[in-house]
Amino acid sequence: MNDIDFILSELRAISEPEYLEKMAHFGIDITKAFGIRVPNIRKLAKTIGKDQNLSLQLWETGFHEARLLGCFIGDYKLVTESQIDSWTKDFNSWDICDQACANLFVKTPYFKSKIVEFANAEAEFVKRTAFVLMACAAVHLKKEPDETFYQFLPIIEREAYDHRNFVKKAINWALRQIGKRNAVLHPHAVKTAENILAQQNKKANWVALDALRELNGNAVLSKLNR
Repeated sequence: MNDIDFILSELRAISEPEYLEKMAHFGIDITKAFGIRVPNIRKLAKTIGKDQNLSLQLWETGFHEARLLGCFIGDYKLVTESQIDSWTKDFNSWDICDQACANLFVKTPYFKSKIVEFANAEAEFVKRTAFVLMACAAVHLKKEPDETFYQFLPIIEREAYDHRNFVKKAINWALRQIGKRNAVLHPHAVKTAENILAQQNKKANWVALDALRELNGNAVLSKLNR
């Protein structure tokens, strides 16, 4: 299962061309896609197992689902800073960005420095990467100290004005996940949202209002109190 041509043939075999329309509906670039549901790509990934070299080869094909598969079978212990930079520049869909961050990038020693770097980027998906990494860290890195997330909040506050769809949604996601992480971070995230509203920037209001709606909701408050 480590022959790239064989893997591509397997992807084509499980494709559903009619699914391409649904992918496009959700804002996914289908310029070079087969039309495969993510659970089916994950099943193939389990069959293959971790294979960093194959992951890199799959990425180079440029096929959407091949790149997703590459995210699933890659070995985060072998991911280099240059790979993160290279892949991030290639991002053209939110789902590939999110899967690369969640499965690989956030588990590397570089994730914090990349957040700082990418948050200043102009390209939409590069900038999105910074805030997806924040959200993924808040959810998955259980041993990460609160201080890490304190450092992210001023970046969120500073960049909340960016109203591009895939950026603002990631900023909002990061703010919500940091606020839900624990009872210590919660009031700091709420304060960040309030500071964003105080900017009186209509482009930033949605990020703050949507975050406050969840962070001040009964479900989150009850969970944090427990």
